[in-house]
Amino acid sequence: MSEPQAQVEETAPDEVVPEEQIAFDVGEFPGGARSAIEAVLMVVDEPVTDVALASALELPVEDVRGHLAELEEEYAAQQRGFTLRQVAGGWRVYSRSDYAPVVEKFLLDGQQAKLTQASLETLAVIAYRQPISRSRVSAVRGVNVDGVVRTLLTRGLIEELGAEGEGGAVLYGTTDYFLQRLGLQSLDELPALAPYLPEVDVLDEIAEQGRG
Repeated sequence: MSEPQAQVEETAPDEVVPEEQIAFDVGEFPGGARSAIEAVLMVVDEPVTDVALASALELPVEDVRGHLAELEEEYAAQQRGFTLRQVAGGWRVYSRSDYAPVVEKFLLDGQQAKLTQASLETLAVIAYRQPISRSRVSAVRGVNVDGVVRTLLTRGLIEELGAEGEGGAVLYGTTDYFLQRLGLQSLDELPALAPYLPEVDVLDEIAEQGRG
């Protein structure tokens, strides 16, 4: 009679082994939790919720909200050139409105480089389909537009118009400065798009496919 063989646990071929999670304690960082929150806010492209921050930093949501409020008060007290704003259900660092004139002069008067073809195409999609999310613009153009959208925001040609429902994607539209640059009184004066882009009627279908 043969002896029973020892059972060896093996990973099934189709079983995914999760990567080791990054371990840290925000309390051990030089600036603590508040500095950790700042570090995250400096790299986000869109407003991030306090719940998402709490999850990433492994902190209670109420603690994160308290840190955000303290940071906002600290920036105001120190008259910093930037502030924290709650937009579209999330938080993000913005330049303070008090310094809008100098920022506008630097960006608009001091940066006269022409828009690239990619920027012009992205701006056209936003102008004709606004309000529209970044993901839908990407779906229409077939490429990632994150960098281009940041450029258009910096140039003051587009702006955030809110979000798609509660906690949804940020929606973008053109600004009054966009109309000024084109010499238009309103968006109603934009030329008809159909003669130049016959497939305009299927843009929404393309965008939906890109989201699927």
